[in-house]
Amino acid sequence: MNAHSDRLKRIFWLTFVESFATVLLQRGLYFYTHDALGFDDTKNLWLALASGVAYIVGAVSSHRVSERAGERRVLLGSIASLLTLHLVLTQSQSVWLLIAAFPLIGLLQGIKWPVIESFLSAGLVPQELVRTLGRYNVTWALSVPMGLIAAGQLIGGTFPGALFAAAAGFNALAIAIALPLPKRPEHLPEAHPERPSEGELTRMTLLLTSARWCMLLSYTLLFLLAPLLPAVFATLGVDVANATAAAGLLDVARLVCFAWLGAQFGWRGRALPHLAAIAVLPIGFLLVLFGKTLLWVLLGEALFGLCAGFVYTAALYYALLLKNASVDAGGAHEGLIGLGFALGPLAGLAGALGERVLVHTLSVLGSVAPLILGFSYLALRPLLAKAFASESRLQM
Repeated sequence: MNAHSDRLKRIFWLTFVESFATVLLQRGLYFYTHDALGFDDTKNLWLALASGVAYIVGAVSSHRVSERAGERRVLLGSIASLLTLHLVLTQSQSVWLLIAAFPLIGLLQGIKWPVIESFLSAGLVPQELVRTLGRYNVTWALSVPMGLIAAGQLIGGTFPGALFAAAAGFNALAIAIALPLPKRPEHLPEAHPERPSEGELTRMTLLLTSARWCMLLSYTLLFLLAPLLPAVFATLGVDVANATAAAGLLDVARLVCFAWLGAQFGWRGRALPHLAAIAVLPIGFLLVLFGKTLLWVLLGEALFGLCAGFVYTAALYYALLLKNASVDAGGAHEGLIGLGFALGPLAGLAGALGERVLVHTLSVLGSVAPLILGFSYLALRPLLAKAFASESRLQM
């Protein structure tokens, strides 16, 4: 038990440190390119698209690579490679170097996170998984607003490479934390009495499908917003240091949701939270992007963050339970996140092209509305399926 507890503590620290390093670039970089390099929305969206595509490749290949090389070796190798790239960017922030390095960083991030999620959840029964997943989500989500605030201060400082140097320092710390981990995580036997029954697996599959489509929508909208938020706050007269902090409200709301879900068990197997997330998520997005005052934008961030927190938790919980905490479960989960990384900027780029003939609001709405409608419909289908409704243990 002590060894298991120590492993979890180590994973939580590793999660916080690597998430902080990730946020500095994955979210803070767009403020850097906008403020220091003069990137407009279109250039930021292209950068985000390249990173998203690379993240997908990393996530879907993580399971296969881990099977061959071992989870700890893959984890350490990906973090060491990130450290190297961050050190290179510390020395030079040329536009072309940044354009070349950022997709590689996305690829390595996609490989890394499914392995961490497998180490976290291996060997846990369902109720332990809920509590542990709650702590895990709070841990990485706590680092996001902190990382955004830190990014604003680093970008506004006097040392041009400070953002990348800080990320490199966190990578070095993460390697020290991860070194004592076992070569491979130890999973529950498939015949373990607390593994879900066949009927429970059927119900969970339907809920997983719904949660994954809604999570894909949430990340698509989030990573359409991420490259555009600098311009949103600049239009409202908010300077870069305060804008990065204001952008973190979305992540604070998501953090609150994670903490609540980790302390509760009643949300499992229920359709109502899924329905609420499907309905409210687009409303929050529209308020953030098109709110006319800072108050409306912040309200949209709060609504969006709460919904995104639920669908992320549900999608990861059911995936890890169904796949018995394998890297494959985290790989599929992170692959969908990467697809959202790519689809969001792609929708923004389509809107930018449409802006030649339409006003900005209509062009962005026209590009993203089909995604909202399509993914919402696909998320609703499992909740309304006859097989779902016939299961007496599933409640609204």
